[in-house]
Amino acid sequence: MNSKKITLSLLTALTLTSTAFANDKSEIAQLKQEMSELKEITQSLIDETSDLKSGFNYTTVDPTKSHSGLASAASKVYYSKSPLSIGGYGEMYFASQEGDSTDKRTLDVYRFVPYIGYKFTDNIILNTEIEFEHGGVDAKGNGGEVIMEFMYLDFLMDKKYNLRVGHMLMPMGLINERHEPTLFTTVQRPNTSKNIIPSTWHESGVMVYGEITEGLSYNFAATSALETGVNGSKWLRDGRGGSYKQTDPSLGFTARLDYTGTNGLLLGTSAYYAPSESTTKSATTITDVHVDYKVAGARVYGTYAIVNRSQAGNIATNAVDKAYGGYLNLSYDLLSSSSTGSLPVFVQYEDMNAEDSRADGTSGDATKTTTLGINYFPHEQVVLKLDYAMQSKGSTDDNIASVSMGFIF
Repeated sequence: MNSKKITLSLLTALTLTSTAFANDKSEIAQLKQEMSELKEITQSLIDETSDLKSGFNYTTVDPTKSHSGLASAASKVYYSKSPLSIGGYGEMYFASQEGDSTDKRTLDVYRFVPYIGYKFTDNIILNTEIEFEHGGVDAKGNGGEVIMEFMYLDFLMDKKYNLRVGHMLMPMGLINERHEPTLFTTVQRPNTSKNIIPSTWHESGVMVYGEITEGLSYNFAATSALETGVNGSKWLRDGRGGSYKQTDPSLGFTARLDYTGTNGLLLGTSAYYAPSESTTKSATTITDVHVDYKVAGARVYGTYAIVNRSQAGNIATNAVDKAYGGYLNLSYDLLSSSSTGSLPVFVQYEDMNAEDSRADGTSGDATKTTTLGINYFPHEQVVLKLDYAMQSKGSTDDNIASVSMGFIF
């Protein structure tokens, strides 16, 4: 009987002890959870205190976010928790060209571009872009350029209609608004994006933009116009007024429509119309279609644009009256199934003629380029590029090997 009592007492004691240990474990786990939550709250308070002292926080770029067609770094201010936002991009390259036209080597600190934005309120937003090209400018103005590429105020009123006032990027083509080096695979922007839709193309005026319905967006702008003359293949590019060249600009109009209702797809068209010059009866029209489609590790993007200039003979007998340009880029990410960066390989074909027809019936030669290359993204905001371009113009053939680095922040 005594042994049974002793056994029962031991069992009772063990049960109470195990229950106590179980309660202790539960309490310890709960304390750990509370400590973890307390650390998060403390870090949040530290960050907010730092923001109050400095006036802004260090918002990182979200490559998945874009406002009104702008690239992700240029869109930072719209998603920043702080009134002040600083971002930007940069790129430099080395190229070796050999062929019939020239043999040369080029090393260029091509661009460094800071974005500075400020929220006066959640609905009144300032966004700016200042571009430093080719390493800078000396005291005599030699070297590169320093340009105000955009400086505008956005008045956000509704998802369907918003107002932009100031100096802005023209909503044309695929690359003009989204020209950061992480967004296209080639070292250089396509010739179509230089000489047909003369990127980076920016004008002063007003723009209305928004969504007609989910996945269907529009832009309509009234701005200063290109002032085109007779400048060979650069007649459109040299016609840009920018933020300082034009003192008596004509008025031009631009309209754009984009569909993004299918996951990974951007499909759209844009059109521009304006007097060619303020002193002649001639008008320039540019229309384009553009596409960018991503699925799994594959991507296809490209643009085709047509230019018509009416009554070009009023400018000069050899003034261009028709031009065209188009490119198609196909790529596949070899590391699409990996989480350690990305490694897209690509091929791009382009056909461009900025002097397809002149008023006197003559024409220039088309430039046809096939480019092969590879990109490496050790981080989604950093890219290293290598490509080889085989370019022909008339009877002239050139091969260009290029390497570059680029980044956004």
